[in-house]
Amino acid sequence: MLRLARAPNIAIASLWVDMLRQAGFDACLNRYFLGAAAGELPPDQCLPEVWLVDVTQEAAAREMLREVQRPPQRRWACACGELVEGGFASCWQCGRPMPD
Repeated sequence: MLRLARAPNIAIASLWVDMLRQAGFDACLNRYFLGAAAGELPPDQCLPEVWLVDVTQEAAAREMLREVQRPPQRRWACACGELVEGGFASCWQCGRPMPD
């Protein structure tokens, strides 16, 4: 087994593990309940961790995590006149999808 990443919280760690599993990677979540020990143990040692069972899949799994951690940032003008920024693919004013 190989540790891929430490997540800032259990919610994000769960999303990362689910995403990896849906892509066919055998991933698991460790230190699920260790956050309760923060204060008794150093906080950085209590963060949830994402682990990969098959170490031969490391490169592909790390690449997938990198893509998820850095969504594309865009800036585009919608037909309704709203300026949409960030990783949004549809207008928050009218709901139109981002043009190609």
